[in-house]
Amino acid sequence: MENNQAMIKEFVLNRLGNVSPKSKTLVEKTELEDISVGSLKLRSPWDMLLKNISKDNVCVAGDAFHPMTPDIGQGGCSALEDAIVLARCLREALTERVGKETSKDKEDVHKRIKDGLEKYARERRWRSFMLITTAYLVGKIQQSNRSLIRFLREKFLSGMLLQALLKSADFDCGYLSHI
Repeated sequence: MENNQAMIKEFVLNRLGNVSPKSKTLVEKTELEDISVGSLKLRSPWDMLLKNISKDNVCVAGDAFHPMTPDIGQGGCSALEDAIVLARCLREALTERVGKETSKDKEDVHKRIKDGLEKYARERRWRSFMLITTAYLVGKIQQSNRSLIRFLREKFLSGMLLQALLKSADFDCGYLSHI
């Protein structure tokens, strides 16, 4: 089905349920050549804890750092968090004073960048671990058709899921001052 746009369009149309007529018309009028499919990728949460996020003066950020399913709606937000934390860590590393002057020595600047990236990796590691894990578990619970999970989801877990979603959105990535 992945490479068959007609099947994908038919699949989506059959799953629309009680959407507005405008929404259904939008899907119906979508040209087959405009349909694109990409598989969701998961980076194991254990990779966050056990593998490098930064090495020397290179690091990963955004989806390269923490690809996650869209179940908690935090992918773009966490990429923005990455940008702020990364900018703050690099700014602090590069503007740290040595005496009264900022060093311009190439080796020193390289080391400062490396130190800033390592600080960024330390600050973002657990947050990313929690987001990826939460997204994965919420997705598994939401997609399960097993009767016990469905019963628990509908009777008890909906409130817990809501709390997890709200908690994942409440994060202070710190102050990014200007130079």
